[in-house]
Amino acid sequence: MTKIIAAIIIGLTYSTSFGQHSAYNRIANHYTKTQNFSGAILVAKPGHPTYLHYAGLASKELQVPVTKTTKFKICSITKTFTVAMLLKLAEEGKLKLDATIGTYFPGYIGEGKDKVNLHQLITYSSGIPDCEGNTGLAVYQTEIARDSFINRYCSGALATTPGSTFKYENGGYIILGKIIELATGKSYAENLHTMILEPLGMKNTGFIADRRLVKELAQAYLYNDSTKSFTNDPPYYIENYHASAAMYSTVEDLLKFDQALFNYKLLSKATIGLMLTSYPKLWSVAYGFWVTENKYGNIKARAADRQGAMTGSNTSWLHLVDQNITVIIFSNTNATPINELREKLTLAALNQPYELPKHKSLGP
Repeated sequence: MTKIIAAIIIGLTYSTSFGQHSAYNRIANHYTKTQNFSGAILVAKPGHPTYLHYAGLASKELQVPVTKTTKFKICSITKTFTVAMLLKLAEEGKLKLDATIGTYFPGYIGEGKDKVNLHQLITYSSGIPDCEGNTGLAVYQTEIARDSFINRYCSGALATTPGSTFKYENGGYIILGKIIELATGKSYAENLHTMILEPLGMKNTGFIADRRLVKELAQAYLYNDSTKSFTNDPPYYIENYHASAAMYSTVEDLLKFDQALFNYKLLSKATIGLMLTSYPKLWSVAYGFWVTENKYGNIKARAADRQGAMTGSNTSWLHLVDQNITVIIFSNTNATPINELREKLTLAALNQPYELPKHKSLGP
């Protein structure tokens, strides 16, 4: 009887897994066919990859397909790595999150030098004006040394009282990257490698700097609704984004980081608790994530959410904390609504009903 029960359980497990895999395929194929999805999808449950999907072209010019080894610019997911390093240094007593910028960066010339602390930089509440101003991409389209970038674009008079107002921007994280370097005497890339990438075996993740060629890095493309066609990304120097958005990775590598964080392999349980503390008055931002209680069908789940976008490069990373379910999507175009795609995959992972929208094909 015990063997029969065991066999039934195994059969049910297989059927559920097969059913979910079929649902993932249906969802991924729908967005690939109707919304020109180009990129990589990973669903992990619980903590192990249960679904992988690769579609589209890493290079449209050379007709190179996206594969398991294709690397993608991960945009603002970089910020979560920056936070993890800051928290690691805080655990080691090398930084204090309530200390001001000037404590570790005495050469900083902005008004916030002795008024803005690291916590406020992390939570986008520093009051330092957006480094992009009204120009957007333009500040990244001129090659400029990082110290000069900080002095020119991240050092103005405070626009709001520190800690009072949420304003998403990149400049605060560029300052945090500089603070990591000053606190350790090593470059951001060196710290990234020794603190995170090497210990976790993340061999397909790195920092884009000094025009270094990255093998199998996907090119990014913008979709034009009017012409129903793709164009190349506008030119920019990704080095200018630095600690805010200058990394690349694969979905499987990012899962290693995901699991190291949420299983307390990289930082202590207490530190991860701090990392996942949400600040409702600051748009529910936490440290490196947005953390909210969400409803997925009939299931309420605490979600850690991190997204990124840089012209044609778009990324989305969701982790359901209590269920240990992870959904990661990297795309090298802006054609697909990847958060909508992510929602459908998350519902399927939770065995909840979902509906696929009746998208009209975007064309070739």
